[in-house]
Amino acid sequence: MENMTLQNIVRACGGIYQGTETDRNREITGVALDCRKVEKGFCYIAIQGMPCGGDAFISEALKKEAVCVICEAIPEGAAGNFVVVGDSLQALEELAVFYRSMLHIPVIGITGSVGKTELKEFIAGVLGQRYNVWKTEGNWNNEAGVAMTLLGIRSAHEIAVVEMGVSRFGEMRCMSKMAAPDTAIITNIGSCHLDFLRSREGVLQAQSELFDYLQGDGVVYMNGDDDMLRNIERVRHKRPATYGLNGKNDYYADNIANHGLAGSSAAIHTPYGSFPAEIPLPGEPMIRHALAAAAIGMQYGLTVEEIRKGIAGLTLSGSSSNIIRKGTLTVIDSCEQASPLSVKAALDTLASSGGLTVAILGDMSGLGGPGSDERKLHKDIGRYAVRKKITGLICVGRLARFMYQGGCKEKEKTLHNTFVHYYETQEAMQTMLEDLRRLPQEVTVLVKASRNMGFSTVVEALIKS
Repeated sequence: MENMTLQNIVRACGGIYQGTETDRNREITGVALDCRKVEKGFCYIAIQGMPCGGDAFISEALKKEAVCVICEAIPEGAAGNFVVVGDSLQALEELAVFYRSMLHIPVIGITGSVGKTELKEFIAGVLGQRYNVWKTEGNWNNEAGVAMTLLGIRSAHEIAVVEMGVSRFGEMRCMSKMAAPDTAIITNIGSCHLDFLRSREGVLQAQSELFDYLQGDGVVYMNGDDDMLRNIERVRHKRPATYGLNGKNDYYADNIANHGLAGSSAAIHTPYGSFPAEIPLPGEPMIRHALAAAAIGMQYGLTVEEIRKGIAGLTLSGSSSNIIRKGTLTVIDSCEQASPLSVKAALDTLASSGGLTVAILGDMSGLGGPGSDERKLHKDIGRYAVRKKITGLICVGRLARFMYQGGCKEKEKTLHNTFVHYYETQEAMQTMLEDLRRLPQEVTVLVKASRNMGFSTVVEALIKS
């Protein structure tokens, strides 16, 4: 890590150096928050709450020959080089700001309520046809994750794609300062984290902090199908480029052919011409991601053939959704996060898969802020599921009871044949899961809920032998 000497780290963090004077000009080779990932020559930053992180693991990091430790207090008897700071997390962020200031590669910043991880993979897949791309690992998109993503960039990398998530005001401003993006993208504005952001207007305000440290000639892309984003006419006195399925967008798709869970094909239209594309992942959101990736690819000089190849070869190893096939059963595992927008998108995908289709849905958390109505939002999901004419809707959890109520009312209104069941707990649903596993015909099951519902056990129960 060029110029990342202990002396420069001290200056960047505003810390106090306590260590060997001859090591002041020694460069670190990497940064770790988890002591298990420390290597010889690394800087270990002790942040409480991190897995295998914090003061308790300082001695372990020093045994692995960390060249220095950034911490808030030096443990008694510890021997090594230390940078003592008032706040280790803030020191990490200041270190990332300093390191970013020395980088000479473009940084693409991605935010939005839903689809950030998938879009990151689309863009990295396209740009990877020509460039050595560095990207966020998995969906580590909080302040620490953004800092560590930036600190992972090396001289061989030619472009970086950084995912940024936000749940409170001010978080995005901090991440934007670290990333200083050359290109910024917002996927959509959904009803997420309303316990802190209060409303969709608050979500938009928080996500728009991404532009606070946008480079002077930076380019902004927005999902023009989103009712709030399409009304933004200027960002930093420049018109943002839009993408989406509506033909009024700068980048849009038509002639869409749905291939179920195998994805879709479409004609992609850009200001520079049109071309056919194969999108190997299911659902309309994936078509929008392909459009955004095509726009970014053209911005950075890729050919149409490179863009098509990058889209067609995409896999989503870091995505919050995973498709598992076992015998006659196909499970769409999406139990890491749930919001009204993401659940509706998942139901769209389920409905397009054909055959028997069952949704097992749990509570959506983070919707209980002032000005929100979490009961109504859950009822709306139940109504939406029945309108999609899926075979069955199974609702599990305290708030999912309102999904059940909404689904039942919509069923009475439309006379659709969707069966609608409610279970208070996962345990009460076990017989239903056994029945689904034993069906002789093909069935696709969507499992989706907020992470705190622990629905990974539902997926395990479905796919066990």
